[in-house]
Amino acid sequence: MPDDPLQPDPDEDLVTRARNGDTRAFDALILKYGEKLYGLVYNMTAHKEDTNDLLQDIFAKAYHSLPRFRGQASFYTWIYQIAVNMTLNFLKKRKRRSGLSLNELDSAVQQDPALVDSSHMANPEKQSKLHELQKRLNEAMLSLSEAHRTVVTMFDIQGMPHAEIARILKTSEGTVRSRLHYAHLHLQSKLQDYWE
Repeated sequence: MPDDPLQPDPDEDLVTRARNGDTRAFDALILKYGEKLYGLVYNMTAHKEDTNDLLQDIFAKAYHSLPRFRGQASFYTWIYQIAVNMTLNFLKKRKRRSGLSLNELDSAVQQDPALVDSSHMANPEKQSKLHELQKRLNEAMLSLSEAHRTVVTMFDIQGMPHAEIARILKTSEGTVRSRLHYAHLHLQSKLQDYWE
């Protein structure tokens, strides 16, 4: 959903109605983008409860900020920008408070029904390999800087194009590509022995 100056924002009507006090219009925007934002925030925080709390805060901030939304970018880009900024701020605060426990992370991933493939539960060998891969991937992702983890989440997990990521992060496409390249090399080196 990149911002194309020739195409009108598909959410323009809902945004206008929400600005005029129609809470059902804003609810429709939440329904439209809630799952994508959940995936974005969850992949950045790796914690289900933090993700749910952050999403409430993100949607509350977006709702209260609607009068200041100028429409220079699409609503989609604008709310993703809010989500990324609020999540990065949260991560900085959490980092100052304490380190993230990988056991807590693994437990959250194992218990999240959206991420668990039940067909592996019947096969202990596959379950063991999946658990090991999840652990290694989580460790590798957490070893990335927040800036690199953010672009990997947005590009590889959310499937966003480079241009959209650049707009949301207020940086150049070259910077996005550079961060992705570095992050991919880092992840490959961290996971290389697993594939050998």
